[in-house]
Amino acid sequence: MKRWWALAPLAVAVVLAAAFAGWVLMRSDDAPRDLLGQPVPETVLPMLSGATVGPGILDLKTAGVGRPMLINVFASWCAPCRAEHAQLMALKARGVAVVGIAMRDRPEDTRAFLAELGDPYAMVLVDADGIAARDLGVDGPPHTFAVDAMGKIVAYHPGPLVDPVEIEAIVAAMQAPYRPLPTAR
Repeated sequence: MKRWWALAPLAVAVVLAAAFAGWVLMRSDDAPRDLLGQPVPETVLPMLSGATVGPGILDLKTAGVGRPMLINVFASWCAPCRAEHAQLMALKARGVAVVGIAMRDRPEDTRAFLAELGDPYAMVLVDADGIAARDLGVDGPPHTFAVDAMGKIVAYHPGPLVDPVEIEAIVAAMQAPYRPLPTAR
């Protein structure tokens, strides 16, 4: 009888492994694709200021202020994010607006990462608990979204953005007529 109790942890581990495998297989990898043509989610995030969070907050939808932008979900602990970083710096040099979302990262680690490699972002928003990433259908960095001037997601690239052809495609996708800011009447 005691021998059966010794196998109980193994049985629990097998059941948990099967449940995890089922969750992975049932999960939709099309989540970011489902957002194509949709407005950027209205997720409010704090801005990174120095090595601290805030005091400012910003709605992700208004980060572009009527201009096309790329939204790059990244983290300092993410090796593929390091691989794409030089291309993001080159996009900044070309005048492409890139908004960074630091996913599940400590602000001081994010700032150290940007100090080491350079800061390609027009602004960095802090997504400490992954809410914005979840709203974008992202389960891990890096992911890059092209947003047109109307605030719609027009393209996305999962994984590191390193291939020149893919970079040009995502930049071309976000180009749309400039949307003038609303004026008071």
